[in-house]
Amino acid sequence: MAQALVEVTAEEQEFYAENGYLLVKGLVSAEGIARLKERLEEYMYDRLPVPEDVRIQVEPRVERGEVPWPERRGDAYRKIDRLVIHDDRFRALGTMPEVVERMQALIGSKNLKLFRDSVLMKPAQVGSAKGMHQDSPYWPIEPMALSSCWMPFEPATPENGCITAIPGSHKRGAVPHERVPDDFIVNESNYNPSDVIAVPMEAGDGLFFHSLLLHGTAPNLTANSRRAITMSYMAAEFQYTGDAPKPDYLRICGEDVPGGV
Repeated sequence: MAQALVEVTAEEQEFYAENGYLLVKGLVSAEGIARLKERLEEYMYDRLPVPEDVRIQVEPRVERGEVPWPERRGDAYRKIDRLVIHDDRFRALGTMPEVVERMQALIGSKNLKLFRDSVLMKPAQVGSAKGMHQDSPYWPIEPMALSSCWMPFEPATPENGCITAIPGSHKRGAVPHERVPDDFIVNESNYNPSDVIAVPMEAGDGLFFHSLLLHGTAPNLTANSRRAITMSYMAAEFQYTGDAPKPDYLRICGEDVPGGV
């Protein structure tokens, strides 16, 4: 068996188990981030055709007509999903050992599949908040023990919508969520707002976090965009609990497992 390229220390695994997240500085180089941004903007601004199976979501206020469309349509995009599946540069990001080998250690399996990938964009002064929530309660996967890597393409700050989270909240299990306009969130009655911390990050940093960690992002109040990608992984041994047919999840490493995702 090939020796792992990335060592996840016992201290890092203990920190993740206790807090529900692990911040890794400089996960991708400035040059690597520049190449990803270049490719992203090729899709955003119609310099490359968007693959047929890639999904794009527009900022809700723009779509409803509450805010005018910007001069460039791509500046109103909120999400672009499935680029890791359909684009070579993003596939290289989603399969890089610095991400995958950490996921293997944190999830506890050599057999990984990609549950989802999404470029999350907060356009300047338009990007909306994402309320406090957990991921697993609306994902059809058991056990609720997936892990995501969230990576900004520009500095992520409290002013432009960096991740906020409650350390250790993943140990509570799933908590009740409620539907509100444009969102699916945990009501403040189910957590203490004073426990929320901000996690500012530089471009290319990676935040690995448990799918039951309570987290969210503030609106972008600045004059510049805040773009990031999140990639969520699961063990091939996990179970799909949604409606048939089961999606054909991308195998990242290891083997398929009979009866698993």
